[in-house]
Amino acid sequence: MPTTARPRTKWFLREPNPKAKARLFLIPYSGCGASMYRQWPEFIGDGIELCAVQLPGRENRLREQPHATYELMADDLAEALRPHLDRPYGLFGHCGSALGAYETAVRIVERDLTPPTRLYVSSQVAPQDGPCGRFLGMNDDELLDELGRLVVSLGGKPVRSLLELSLGVLRADIEANKLYHVADPTYLPCPITAIGWLRDVEVLHSTMGGWPACGATTPVLLDGEHYTFTGAPEPLLGVLSAGLAAQSPAVPAV
Repeated sequence: MPTTARPRTKWFLREPNPKAKARLFLIPYSGCGASMYRQWPEFIGDGIELCAVQLPGRENRLREQPHATYELMADDLAEALRPHLDRPYGLFGHCGSALGAYETAVRIVERDLTPPTRLYVSSQVAPQDGPCGRFLGMNDDELLDELGRLVVSLGGKPVRSLLELSLGVLRADIEANKLYHVADPTYLPCPITAIGWLRDVEVLHSTMGGWPACGATTPVLLDGEHYTFTGAPEPLLGVLSAGLAAQSPAVPAV
């Protein structure tokens, strides 16, 4: 029987693999595109595919306008993910993108789609406890310095002209964070893993205690700093795969 290929979409640099047993959708860090996950493997565990999401205003979508709020982002992303929710899946976000991941899970549930098997939120306070974070009060020069640190953590060399191209979308993401506060968050039917980092001075793990208001939450504390996650450390990949592995049945080849 011939393979029926799904049409390519702008939401992924690489289309999800139809043979994956499960999927974990990775939402990029503020100001970044999907390629920030280039150090991450394609699969973890037993057939769990890591699918980096491409948001508007970044990389191959540079000409598009970034979303002004996490709610608007979630509206669009929930629809973009709809064709790919046909097997166990999770959502992962770090810092600001953790809030986008939560909002996307809320939209999916509101639309009666298959809810995530698990939501992973890293280095971020719960929706009712924000907005907070040192980045929210930074000026453009300070943000450029932070972008440079991020580039270094990704194995690159900072070039100011290129950093300045990313500054606009980073500023838009920060403004979205400033606007985001949910006094009475939706309690999700899926479990949440709240990942803190022992040496993170940007979002202290001790401030992440509000996530149980959003769903049944398992807190995890890993050794590392704010940008440690970019290198796909094995302890983090282990946490991510453990939450999906038990829910990953075999998927017939197509």
